[in-house]
Amino acid sequence: MVLSISGVVLFGVIGFLLFRKGELKPSHAAVCALFGFYLSGTAVGPGIQAGSDKLASLLGGITL
Repeated sequence: MVLSISGVVLFGVIGFLLFRKGELKPSHAAVCALFGFYLSGTAVGPGIQAGSDKLASLLGGITL
């Protein structure tokens, strides 16, 4: 749950910055959002979730 919320915030900030710079049109943002929404409902969705969970645990285990 924490990963999905932080991921949403991260991608939201990136999308907002791209939109402000003029590199992301509102129609493109809508298409990307719909693509992500529909992709999560397919058979690939759980694999993407598992991969992002593994990446988050890998990054969380790094000590400087």
